[in-house]
Amino acid sequence: MVAALALPDPGDLVSRTSSSARVQHVVQLSLAPAFLLAGIGAVMNVMTNRLIWVANRIERIMQLDEEDRAGTLVEDLPALEKRRVLAQRAVMLSTASAVSISVVIALLFTSAFVRPQMGTLIAIAWIVTMLFLMAGLVTFLLETRTAARRNRERMKRSLRR
Repeated sequence: MVAALALPDPGDLVSRTSSSARVQHVVQLSLAPAFLLAGIGAVMNVMTNRLIWVANRIERIMQLDEEDRAGTLVEDLPALEKRRVLAQRAVMLSTASAVSISVVIALLFTSAFVRPQMGTLIAIAWIVTMLFLMAGLVTFLLETRTAARRNRERMKRSLRR
């Protein structure tokens, strides 16, 4: 068992990596995960901007409340705090997805140059990536629904006045 997991000797490793065709193939295989990583980064940018906006809004309302100038804005704090928690969770899950897709890319390259088969490990890492990504997107969906629900409530309240 130990012999199966041993790394190849340096001469064997050089001969396995000297093939341009093999390296090109691994690079081609890693392009899809790399594009996914770029997409995750773009979505995380949106999530992070929403998180920053919510955190700044909470801070402003609390500051106004300390100065006794917040008025009815204090009523928004529970919904904003819920949004903050959801946005932060979405960013964390998406970050975990980005890390795990990076692991997939590293495993793809490693698998081309070592003897032990890593296909199962790569598949598991891919599935973990998708689970983190789906959880992050669902959490982000919940955050946006919370924001929309709060806006509808505010509109109804202002129409009654």
